[in-house]
Amino acid sequence: MRFFRIPIVACLLFVFSSFVFAADPATLWNLDDLLSKPPIVAWGEPTGLVRPIYYEGEIWNGKPTRVFAYYGRPEGDGPFPAVLLIHGGGGKAFKDWAELWAKRGYVALAMDLAGNGPDGRLPDGGPNQDDNGKFRDFTVDDDDYKNMWTYQMIANILRGHALLAAQKDVDADRIAATGISWGGYLSCILSGVDSKLKAVVPVYGCGFLDENSTWVPRFDKMSPEQRTRWVFLFDPSKHLGRATCPMLFVNGTNDFAYPPDSYEKSYRLPKGPVTLSITIRRPHGHIFTFKEVDTFIDNILLRNVEPLAAVSSIKLDAEKKTVSATFQSKVPVEKAELAWTSDAGPWQKRNWQSAPATITGNTVSASLPTQTPTCYYLLLTDQRGLPVSTPLVIP
Repeated sequence: MRFFRIPIVACLLFVFSSFVFAADPATLWNLDDLLSKPPIVAWGEPTGLVRPIYYEGEIWNGKPTRVFAYYGRPEGDGPFPAVLLIHGGGGKAFKDWAELWAKRGYVALAMDLAGNGPDGRLPDGGPNQDDNGKFRDFTVDDDDYKNMWTYQMIANILRGHALLAAQKDVDADRIAATGISWGGYLSCILSGVDSKLKAVVPVYGCGFLDENSTWVPRFDKMSPEQRTRWVFLFDPSKHLGRATCPMLFVNGTNDFAYPPDSYEKSYRLPKGPVTLSITIRRPHGHIFTFKEVDTFIDNILLRNVEPLAAVSSIKLDAEKKTVSATFQSKVPVEKAELAWTSDAGPWQKRNWQSAPATITGNTVSASLPTQTPTCYYLLLTDQRGLPVSTPLVIP
C-alpha cells in the first residue's frame, strides 16, 4: 500500500497547496448573491410568445456586462414551470428554442453565452466562446479565474435562474435546465452548483475533458500546473459529484467531442437519479427536438406525462455469453436491442452494430457477439419512440 500512497498524497498536497485557500470548486460561485438577487432587466417588445431582454451580467475584467436573451412565456395565467436553455459552441440566444418551450407550457430563458446581442457583439458583452479564451492560462490568487469563460457563463446562468424565479408568472420551485454541447458541459457543472434546479439535462456534454475529448490537443500544450488548475476548477468531473436533482444524459456512440469513456465516468458521479439515452451515431448539433428531453422534464415539472423507462445496469451471465437488464416502464417497451462495437482506437471512428434483444416481462436479454466487444449496452425504446439505455459496459 505504501508504494501507491506516496504519489497520491503528493498529488493531493500539490492541489490543495495551490488552490484550497484561493478557490474551491464547491464554493466557486457566490450562490447567496447570484440566486437571491435578481439581475436588473431591460424588457423588449414581445413578438408572439417571445420577447428580447437584456439582463445584468457578471463583472468581467473589472467592467459590468449585459446578457442578451429571449424570454418565452406561454399564453394564459401562471404560475408556469420554467427552463433555462443553454446553447453550445457557435450558438446564440435562439428565439425558436424559447418559443418551442413557451408553446409547451414553460417560461423559457434562452440566453447568449458569447457576449453577443441579436445583431452581433455587444459593446458591454462578456467573453466570447472561442477555445483560446476557454483554455487560456489564468491565475487564482488575484481572482483572474473569475474572468474565465466558464466562470462567467455559470454566473450568468445563475443570474438567469434568479431572473426566472423572481417573475410572478413563474413557479420558482419548478425550474429546470438543459444545455447542448458546450451548453451540456455547462449544464454538468451547473447540476453540482445550483441545488435549486429540479432537473438538468446535458445533451452531449460531459467531464474528464483532459483525459479524452476533442480538446485533448489543447491540454497537451498546457504546462502541468496550468492543466491542473483548469481541471480542478472548470472540468465537470469536479462538480457532477454534488448533483442531487434528477438528470438525463443524452449522447451518441460516435460523438466527435464527448466520447463514451469520458461520458461513462461522468454520468456515474451524480448523487441523484440518472437516466441515460445513448443512441447509435446520434447526430451532433443545436438540435432542440429530442423528445426524450421534453418528456423527462415534463414528467418532473408538468407531471402530465409518464416518465421515461427506468433500466438497470447490465448483468453478465456466468459463461459470459448473455447479458440482461431489468426495467420498469409505465409505457410499454416495444423494442430492445444490444448495441456494441468490437473496434479499438478513436471512439469517433468505431463501427457500432446492433441486434434485437429479447423482452420477457420486465427483463431484456441478448447474446453477446462472438467477437469480443470493446463496449456494449442495451437500448430500449417505448411506444412513444423514446430511447433509454443501460450504462455502458467497457470491459
